[in-house]
Amino acid sequence: MHAVDLIRKKRDGEELTREEIQFLAQGAANETIPEEQLAAWLMAAFLRGMSLAEVDALTGAMKFSGEVFDPSPLQRFAVDKHSTGGVGDKTSFLVAPIVAAAGLVVPMISGRALGHTGGTLDKLESIPGYRTQLSLKEMEQVLAKVGASIVGQTNHLVPADRVLYALRDQTATVESPFLICASIMSKKLAAGLNGLVLDVKTGSGAFLRRKEDALFLAALMVETGERAGTRTAALLTNMDQPLGRFAGNWVEVQEALDLLAGKRHPLNEDLRELSLILAGWMIFLGGAADTAAAGRNRAEQILVSGDAFKIFMQMVEAQEGDTAIFDKPEQFHRPRARKDFIADRSGYLAYVDCTLVGWAVQRLGAGRERAGEPVSAHAGLEMHVKLGDKVEAGKPLCTLFADYDGRLDEPEILLRLALIVADEPATAEPLIQEIITAENRKLYLETAHRP
Repeated sequence: MHAVDLIRKKRDGEELTREEIQFLAQGAANETIPEEQLAAWLMAAFLRGMSLAEVDALTGAMKFSGEVFDPSPLQRFAVDKHSTGGVGDKTSFLVAPIVAAAGLVVPMISGRALGHTGGTLDKLESIPGYRTQLSLKEMEQVLAKVGASIVGQTNHLVPADRVLYALRDQTATVESPFLICASIMSKKLAAGLNGLVLDVKTGSGAFLRRKEDALFLAALMVETGERAGTRTAALLTNMDQPLGRFAGNWVEVQEALDLLAGKRHPLNEDLRELSLILAGWMIFLGGAADTAAAGRNRAEQILVSGDAFKIFMQMVEAQEGDTAIFDKPEQFHRPRARKDFIADRSGYLAYVDCTLVGWAVQRLGAGRERAGEPVSAHAGLEMHVKLGDKVEAGKPLCTLFADYDGRLDEPEILLRLALIVADEPATAEPLIQEIITAENRKLYLETAHRP
């Protein structure tokens, strides 16, 4: 085979065979196909789209381009959750220990902050000593002991995706639902999962703001997971405002720990409920509940019992994190700069451009513009109001945290654009907007927007 022939074939709108796609993926992993040819093929796939068979072939080829994890020695159902990215989204810290406490294992391979969305690994690394870079054997040992392990991608896991993802970022081909699906699902399926629950965000803080685009991606990922023999479901969830109270790194870990410890707050009930629903679906797919609703109820019982809190602590210890900081967190979270962002008029919080809020958090130092850049453990913000809440002039809408005062100016400008106070409250969208399962995925694939 020759890469140029496959570029031409896709450019002309033809469907590539499984063998041809395997050739491209292996060439990316082995670096035997030049980057300019891979980039040309990506653009052709972006413009022409891909068939379901092509997406399935690309996902499988990337999955097997490196090492894969085998959870079968653990003799428990392996299930994971994946979010397409949002602001303040720290459900992983609640979901993983809850589901482990239900008797399943959760091998969660997570990512870092990029763009306006936060990164699970960056948040966990705000815990001194916590190791996110484990070998697959080390992850298996943590899972055998604790039931949950949240780690980063190894250098040998899905190497084809690492190459193609970097090229997509450089060639304006990131937004293709077909390439997004193959990228996400190849990494998740390489963890040897028996079940997978997808949290697909839509709204002002999501990568896919339009509901019809998010629906198609969700259905595509469910289709791909089911084709691979993994029980898969997707929830389309609202990201029109930050999830919970806090957005940042350490502040999100602390918020999750408070919920695990039974400390509730009116402004993070959305975070608690979404975590319980996601955990419920994971428990249901794993056969530990008869329905997703029953799974959600069991998840709440586990959360209230304190068992999930214990498992989270055990996971941190098993991955060499210092749990002593949880005894007096106020002594650890000491940002040098702190400032309230004040409402300049009374009314109601009527609109939040959640992407701009995410960029404000990134500019405070909690995120990165380029891969490899350092992040601040203590940067972030605390929201004091939710959409629809009454606002008084002179009262804080949120509080900003940073490592030094110079970090506060640009986020304030962004927040002035992002948080809109009006005379009338806006109608909030429901937290769960659609649920895509193995049973209804074909309908969504036919009716959802196909780019």
